Amino acid sequence: MNSDPARPVRLAVVLSHPTQYYSPWFRWLRQNTSLELRVFYLWDFGVTRQRDPKFGAAIKWDVDLLSGYDSEFVPNRSGRPGAENFFGFNNPGLAARLAAWHPDAMLIFGYKWASHLRAVGWAIRSGVPVLFRGDSHLIGRGKPSLPVRTALRLLFSRFAAFLYVGAANREYFEAFGVAKDRLYFAPHSVDAALFDRSRPGVREDAERLRKELRLGAATRVVLFAGKLVPEKQPFELLQAFVAAKPRDAALIFVGDGPEGVRLREFAAKSAAGRPVHFLPFANQTEMPSRYLIADLFALPSRGFYETWGLAVNEAMLMGVPCLVSSRVGCQRDLVTDGQTGWVFDPADPGALEATLARALAKLEDRSGAEAVRGAVARRIAGYTYAKTAEGLQAALAALHDKKAGNPASAP
Repeated sequence: MNSDPARPVRLAVVLSHPTQYYSPWFRWLRQNTSLELRVFYLWDFGVTRQRDPKFGAAIKWDVDLLSGYDSEFVPNRSGRPGAENFFGFNNPGLAARLAAWHPDAMLIFGYKWASHLRAVGWAIRSGVPVLFRGDSHLIGRGKPSLPVRTALRLLFSRFAAFLYVGAANREYFEAFGVAKDRLYFAPHSVDAALFDRSRPGVREDAERLRKELRLGAATRVVLFAGKLVPEKQPFELLQAFVAAKPRDAALIFVGDGPEGVRLREFAAKSAAGRPVHFLPFANQTEMPSRYLIADLFALPSRGFYETWGLAVNEAMLMGVPCLVSSRVGCQRDLVTDGQTGWVFDPADPGALEATLARALAKLEDRSGAEAVRGAVARRIAGYTYAKTAEGLQAALAALHDKKAGNPASAP
């Protein structure tokens, strides 16, 4: 670590590819802190049009992911780039590029790929402290096997600090032996400037969409937005909606994926008289108006991969309460049952229908709906780029104190 307090810390960030969640945060850090930041990207997905296998479509985000901060793309030699295989990020030149930049510390996202482990190896050999940010959890998984515990304890022992995103993620790190004095809260946050219900044009777009879908002024709208894959349970949500028989309510799916055909076929056969609408994949700038037509956002995932669920942050910023399963990583932090939303157990076959009915009944009552929305606004107010940066800066300050021989304060 840099031991000169007058010189800004040079922080290298290693990240798979530009994303709509992290790029605005990097821009915020550059504008609002003294950090000298450079992001080393391992793939150009998101800024070039490439096929996303789960969406079943070619994707290129329609927001600026590269300006306002320093970054570079390290050539990826993988024949099948992406997170699906160990060598999906195979960037032989990464260590040389990191060394040429001379960072004081390195922040890395992920450890399951060849290039990430190479970067960690370079940092250890070079005496550069590694900060790790991840959002994994153990919800529903049970105790990890002895080989997994042993391997991760060894790997995590080489990291200087951990930026945890929430309660379940903190428990994950602690389960693998990470001490409390190496844990710093840096919550998941999204671009509040984009997901601002008062932004010009958003409300008009939402009203236009409601008219196109012929939604009544009092119709309560349940929104699912994301990949139509079994792990997210869109089909189970549709079944629950039909079975609950809610009065004056509509269900809207936004997205594409392998479950799309099955959903449409079931809706045509079983949802007669129950408004169910299917909208295609919506890019980032289109999503605020989609959220704004909703009274309830549903993320009923049963899959273990739903490590957080950043769509919940987006929906809550737009003032929308959420219905989530207890396996969604953000649930304990953001969605308190009956207060900021509703929670169900995905292992209980009837829980989703009952919870959906309970949520819609609450939202039918004007005072009840306003109370929930007020609680949503208060809860999400603490999940900002400034708060995320606070955790990062606290970790860097502790590393500086340790190098300087000063007693470190607990996070």
